[in-house]
Amino acid sequence: MNLLEQLKQYTQVVADSGDFESYVQFKPIDGTTNPSLIYAASQKPEYAHLVEAAVEYGRKKGSTFESKLSESMDMLAVNFGLEILKIVPRRVSTEVDARLSFDIQGSLDKAHKIIGLYESNGISRNKILIKLASTWEGIKAAEELEKEGIHNNLTLLFSKAQAIACAEAKVQLISPFVGRIYDWYKKDRGVDSIPSIEDPGVLSVNYIYNYYKKFGYKTEVMGASFRNIGEIIELAGCDLLTISPNLLAELENNQGELLRKLDPEKSKNMDIQQINLDENAFRWMHNEEAMAVEKLSEGIRKFAEDLVKLEKFIAAKL
Repeated sequence: MNLLEQLKQYTQVVADSGDFESYVQFKPIDGTTNPSLIYAASQKPEYAHLVEAAVEYGRKKGSTFESKLSESMDMLAVNFGLEILKIVPRRVSTEVDARLSFDIQGSLDKAHKIIGLYESNGISRNKILIKLASTWEGIKAAEELEKEGIHNNLTLLFSKAQAIACAEAKVQLISPFVGRIYDWYKKDRGVDSIPSIEDPGVLSVNYIYNYYKKFGYKTEVMGASFRNIGEIIELAGCDLLTISPNLLAELENNQGELLRKLDPEKSKNMDIQQINLDENAFRWMHNEEAMAVEKLSEGIRKFAEDLVKLEKFIAAKL
């Protein structure tokens, strides 16, 4: 078996792409997308009908230009999600506007709008993960949504504080960003590379996975944002891994033995202390990790920039 086939024995593989062809090729169990992926896909002629349908929906539903744009953007995200759900057997993650990352009520309203659009298209909320940034406000919004049976994918996760708060909020799934953590430490140390076994992003997911399994948290851990297949190999056994098409292809084209690295049975015997966090403790603990503070802020800004670029594209069509 190739490395991808072996990985699927231990870990549920998710495709991180807006390109439907990659879903057909690599057969992931779930799909995830974001404004930058949707923007890239929207430039391709084969997806023009999804864009036009979203614009037409916005024209009909909105009363002002701003509301037409907002309606079009929501429908565009859902249109791509609907297409992905025709291919993947389980769930798709759809992102809430990153500009709402510090707005609990705004995040709740947008999540309800997204779920409503899916449900109006005959899709159960159980097949959708609402993607929120792992700010304190994002985590609190997710906690409320989970109580309503709306499940969430907490993204831009870089610190232990974020991971622990998500678990205590009973969030469905978290996405620790392995590659972005790697990038920060590589720059901080002034090196060209870090071996995968010592990769701080890999070590972060290791800790989170073992913490969750030791204390019986049900929140799923989905490693994300990989820079190379070495990182992926070191996390074999993680609940899920979301992988870009180029790295999926590299795994598929490589042979060799892939060993399970993460195992819930081993986690139970580890010497890990449980931590309980209120808002003050969360903010201080997160603040103590310079990398996490920088990468969370940067990630929110970049997600917002990508969204604005997509908005301009749709606005021109409106």
